[in-house]
This record gives sequence, C-alpha cells and structure tokens, in this order.
Amino acid sequence: MDLALLRTFVTVHRAGSFTRAAALLGLSQPAVTSQIRTLERQLGKPLFLRQARGVTPTTIGDELAHKAAPHLDALVEIAESGLDDESSLRTLHLAGPPEFTAERALPALTELTGDDGQGFALRASFGTAEETLEGLASGHHDLAISTARPRGALLTATPLCDEEHVLVAAPRWVERIGAEALRLKGAPALEDLPVVEVHESLPFVSRYWASVFDSRPATSGTVIVPDLRAVLACAMGGAGLAVLPRYLCASALDDGTIAMLHDPAVPPLRTYFLVVRTGTLAMPHIARAHEWLQRAATAWC
Repeated sequence: MDLALLRTFVTVHRAGSFTRAAALLGLSQPAVTSQIRTLERQLGKPLFLRQARGVTPTTIGDELAHKAAPHLDALVEIAESGLDDESSLRTLHLAGPPEFTAERALPALTELTGDDGQGFALRASFGTAEETLEGLASGHHDLAISTARPRGALLTATPLCDEEHVLVAAPRWVERIGAEALRLKGAPALEDLPVVEVHESLPFVSRYWASVFDSRPATSGTVIVPDLRAVLACAMGGAGLAVLPRYLCASALDDGTIAMLHDPAVPPLRTYFLVVRTGTLAMPHIARAHEWLQRAATAWC
C-alpha cells in the first residue's frame, strides 16, 4: 500500500475535511479527493462519509487510522531526527494570548534558541483562543497556547497550568470600600466602582462575579483596553477595579501599588493548554518546546 496515500488518509481523518487536509499537505483538494478514492478502490470499502461540512470516517476508516497513524508518526520522527540536515535551524511558530505568551512562554523558550546544535528559530504571534487554534489547525502555527480545549482529532491538547484570578484596585479604592463592607455586602459594595477590562463584555469581571459572588456584575466598563498589561497599568493609576491573573500583578501587589479588593477562599482559576496538531510531536523541535514549557510551568503554578 502506498505510504503517500496512507499519509493523506490519516491527515483527512484527523482534519475531518478534505479542504483542511489539502492545506496541511500542500496539495489541491482534487488531489486529496483522488488519493482517497484510490485508497478506497484498493481496499474495496469506503473510508469516509461525505457530508455538507467535512467528512466522517466509517468504521473501517477509524480502524485503519487507529492502525496506521502511529506507524506514520514514527516514520516522521525517524525522518526528522535522523535524516534531517543537522546544520539547518528549524523554526518553531508559536501562537498564544499576548500577556501569557510574553510574560511566561517566550522567556522560557528563548533559552532554546541558542547555538548548541539542538536549538531552533522562534516566531511568535498573538491572538484569541479561537484565532490561535484556527491558525494551528490550518498549519500556520506549530504550537499553540490556549485557554480553550479543542475538539476533534486534528488537535491534541495537554493541560499546562492553572491561572489564579484576583480582584484588584488602587489602594485608595480599597480604603474607600473597606474590607468589612465588602465582606458584609459582597458584590453590591462594588457596584459604584469603575471597571477596567479588555472587552465591553467584561469577560474577566463576569467570570469572577459568577464564580465568587454567584451573580452578574451590575456595572459597565469605564476603561476598555485589549491587553491585560494595560489593564494593570490603568488599575494601578486608579482608573477602577480589575480582575487580573495573579502572576501578572504579583509585583504590584508586593510593592503596594495595587491592592486586593477581595480574597475568596476558593479563587477563580483558568486552565491553559498546550496544543499541537496530532502527530507533530514526532518533530523534534516541536517536541522539545512542548516538553520545555511543561517543565517551566511547574514553577508557574
């Protein structure tokens, strides 16, 4: 059986679409369709059911993918680690949320960009979870950091770390509200405070209110800036309350330039995932970055 046909089949099985598989393989969609039809003729059985959006594997298709995929991934690993030109520097394309990627992931990964013979060039891009996962699925990125766990067989997610969210404001706001008033009144004590957020929908504040106060915020954003580092700067300047990852504001909390408004017994958490296209961990530079970030994350939690 032609290995090229099997490679195309496994890619289609993981992608769930001829169109997406074609993009990942660098082929035209008709070429992918032709290869799948050739493989189906050789086997004498259908491998996929065509639908309005994508394809669904048949039972035979699932069985073949289960048997063939590990061996194809192993061949890729052999080719990448043993036959690749050792003098060439591979490039890792990383995508993730701007703040976490800049503050956590990039400082860790830059240690792997040296000239020790095992390093790689690094290219980073920022985006929302939806944008980064779509870019990864389309082959634009090699490794993504996401707060959403993807579905389907094309992408594989590994939990990386949990991020604690804290409710903070400039010290003068904390003094104005008073810890005792907040303890007795809860969320209503905060209704008159201005809010600094990354979006008009108040994603961080709303998540905090739902988790801690079991309610929805009864306020609207006063300052909206699309970067958590800018949210921190505005909150430190007294623009209003904000919900931020603890790692991002830890230094400001330590030096007193910002203060916690509330300290719940169970703080809200958000999980980050490392996501790759299934099978690509057979490529040494992706596998090394993946493993390195997991090791670094043990000190972040």
